[in-house]
Amino acid sequence: MGFLDAKDCKAFMAPILLLLGFFLSGLELTGAQSVGVCYGRNGNNLPSEADVINLYKSNGIGRMRIYEPNQPTLNALRGSNIEVIIGILNTNLQALTDAAAATDWVQNNVRNFWPDVKFRYIAVGNEVRPNDAEVGFVLTAMQNIRNAIAAANLQDQIKVSTSIDTTLVENAYPPSQGSFTGAASSFIKPIIDFLVSNGAPLLVNVYPYFAYTENPQSISIPYALFTSPGVVVTDPEGNRGYQNLFDALLDAQYSALEKAGAPNLQIVVSESGWPSEGGNAASVENAGTFYKNLINHVKNGTPKRPGQAIETYLFAMFDENLKNVPPEIERHFGLFSPNQQPKYQISFG
Repeated sequence: MGFLDAKDCKAFMAPILLLLGFFLSGLELTGAQSVGVCYGRNGNNLPSEADVINLYKSNGIGRMRIYEPNQPTLNALRGSNIEVIIGILNTNLQALTDAAAATDWVQNNVRNFWPDVKFRYIAVGNEVRPNDAEVGFVLTAMQNIRNAIAAANLQDQIKVSTSIDTTLVENAYPPSQGSFTGAASSFIKPIIDFLVSNGAPLLVNVYPYFAYTENPQSISIPYALFTSPGVVVTDPEGNRGYQNLFDALLDAQYSALEKAGAPNLQIVVSESGWPSEGGNAASVENAGTFYKNLINHVKNGTPKRPGQAIETYLFAMFDENLKNVPPEIERHFGLFSPNQQPKYQISFG
């Protein structure tokens, strides 16, 4: 075979370039799809479930986290193509340490809706801490739910996990020093082993807002809002530079997982948000800046995990006027007002 002339080369390369274009557009789409929104329902003035699903679709939001198996919500999700994290309330964990109860839960809330509803993860408990009464129930409930999912032959499509907050990790500065607290280790280590053996991610709620407001003397607001013009924190390990607090918090979690023997375990950020009023640095301007920058940022990964889009769920879809207060900020995390009007000019893609 001889060398291609210019004309033949052009003809030869055209389909390759076309395929490359499709490939690159697919990469871009994956980044856009890394963002979902949490749908909390602690309000007495919220839209109907059908209107909520339409609001997700009209804004191009392809992923949703719900905190309990609300049947009207699940019915409204049928055929929507929205991928769902479905939660199990902490108050229900003890009951699900019974295998038969877990089988019933999966039948009633997953199998009865699958595949019309695209379940992605089951979050067995939310922010259970070492001193909580439910701490002894989480792993057994996870195991029972996972066994019921496997019995339905859905273990490859739906992964079983739990959602933790960042307080289980200490020594988070610099991020490479992050490790699980002594109190948390005995609780979280068997859960980590379970996740690794089942190819499931760990769900973590990551809030730069709370980290900032708890330590405003040491943390600058630009660092918390992704607006620092340059590196703020340099981690001696790997000489990694941090320009924002979100990355630092997340990489401290990855460091803790490495020390717990799970260096390849993936993290899904199951909540992150900023309130628009009700507390220090809570304003429409700051919240809008945070959400816009977070959406753009999570396509790119962290210094410790560069180039890996971070699957992230913004908290939350609506302001919720029945959230427990104080603090008042809990009622003001919505991306939308209950009348479905956007509070910020942001794009979810």
